Amino acid sequence: MPRFGLVVFDLDGTLIDSIGDLAAAVNAMLAERGAGPLSRRAVAGMVGEGARLLVERAMAAANLEGDGADALSRFLEIYDGLLPGETRPYEGIPEALGVLGRRARLAVLTNKPTEASLKLLDALGLRPFFAEVVGGDGPFPRKPAPAGLLHLSAAAGVPPGETVLVGDSTIDLLTAHAAGTAACIARYGFGQVTFDETRLRGGELMAVRPHDLCTLL
Repeated sequence: MPRFGLVVFDLDGTLIDSIGDLAAAVNAMLAERGAGPLSRRAVAGMVGEGARLLVERAMAAANLEGDGADALSRFLEIYDGLLPGETRPYEGIPEALGVLGRRARLAVLTNKPTEASLKLLDALGLRPFFAEVVGGDGPFPRKPAPAGLLHLSAAAGVPPGETVLVGDSTIDLLTAHAAGTAACIARYGFGQVTFDETRLRGGELMAVRPHDLCTLL
């Protein structure tokens, strides 16, 4: 029997490798303000808590002051114009979703804006796998608040104890802890750049590559 009735996925760094386009949009926004570029690794360490915090962190790293709302609006405009760009599913993700979708309900919980999330999932052919997609600008507080994950569990009719959140960042881990679900850490994702190992409780599942999800879940 399947271990979980509901498998919820983070998006950036878990389902898709999107760091190239995120860094390109950040650096284009910074360049317009006279600042030099940040490395992909630096931007990777800023992703995970929504576009607003990503832009705030990038502005701070570039020693820029100014209208954060204007910078956020411009970043989102640039980013939307790039998509799908070079963003692709991690190798093995479509195949893993095909296997898991025959065992359990699948959903997405991301701090990325909903419109951009759906645009990417559609463009990359991943949207049909998921019963529901909850973005960071929806009716629920962003991760690590557990409300979005608990909503997905309730909507699927699956108790939190039979739900697992798959994600690459500390934010995803804390979300699973707060909701009382299992956690599967995507070790292949770029969120590992700043992952806080001290927050692990033991018992978390570890996916070194996407294919591991088929055996772990």
